[in-house]
Amino acid sequence: MESPKIAVLVPCYNEALTIGKVVKDFKTYLPNADIYVYDNNSKDETVAIAKQAGAIVRHEKRQGKANVVFKMFREIDADMYIMIDGDDTYPVECVQEMVDQFVENNCDMLVGDRLSNNSYKKENKRAFHNFGNNLVRNLINVFFGSELKDILSGYRIFSKKFVKNYSSSIKGFELETDLSIYSLHYGLAIEEYSIDYRDRPEGSVSKLNTFSDGFKVIKLFFNLVRLYKPLLFFGMLSLVLFIVGLLFMIVPIREYFQYQYVYKVPTLIFSIMLTIVALLSFTTGLILDNISIIDKKNFKRRYNNTK
Repeated sequence: MESPKIAVLVPCYNEALTIGKVVKDFKTYLPNADIYVYDNNSKDETVAIAKQAGAIVRHEKRQGKANVVFKMFREIDADMYIMIDGDDTYPVECVQEMVDQFVENNCDMLVGDRLSNNSYKKENKRAFHNFGNNLVRNLINVFFGSELKDILSGYRIFSKKFVKNYSSSIKGFELETDLSIYSLHYGLAIEEYSIDYRDRPEGSVSKLNTFSDGFKVIKLFFNLVRLYKPLLFFGMLSLVLFIVGLLFMIVPIREYFQYQYVYKVPTLIFSIMLTIVALLSFTTGLILDNISIIDKKNFKRRYNNTK
């Protein structure tokens, strides 16, 4: 049986300190794979070092990790795609075991899980990063009924079907969140493989901003809930508006029974408006939920027909 064609995807921005080792490690542990380094406007020697190490180097001028990965997905043709960061924080020595699990279980996406063995917590010294990982994971697992252990890992393996059907409008580091929710929404086969995460070597600087990027991820999560679970999103909004409308209605109703007249007419009008908006919100959720069901059916048909 012919071996699958494997493409290693390494999006890079100023990773001169570590990119050489990442490329060489893959050449050691996965010698038959094609290693692609896509440079995203690096100001250091990332490109030269990657070429010297034996990688196929290409460029993406639009800034943002998601922009780079979308271009990789569009341009590279393979049977299996391994995405990894160029900062040497993920172990390459276990990649063959990850590939074996991916193939054996016919996965659509396999995620390198840094959290279940606490290696990320031990190695990463930024407390808010650990908090953010757990927060996003718990939110997604609750809203999407999943049991994923690591939502934000940048170490993943994808099938060709996944890569050629995936689409999104994001641009930056929200990519991993989007990949996870996208897979859950469309019912794709996701598995995880426990890895030993290691922190960046001294001198290597993270491009993540704890608070601004964390806010973007949370914002993306709620936008995706609105997109993928409209009945839940608009139903919750409708319930809140309806309850607030009823609370505002208590005063004019009490006035009417006490005086047979409503003195706080603006309050009554406001409460009625809230109730109407609540009903409209619920109706919107119902309509969008039916559209989402049709979209899922069309996606599965298109997905199954992808060669």
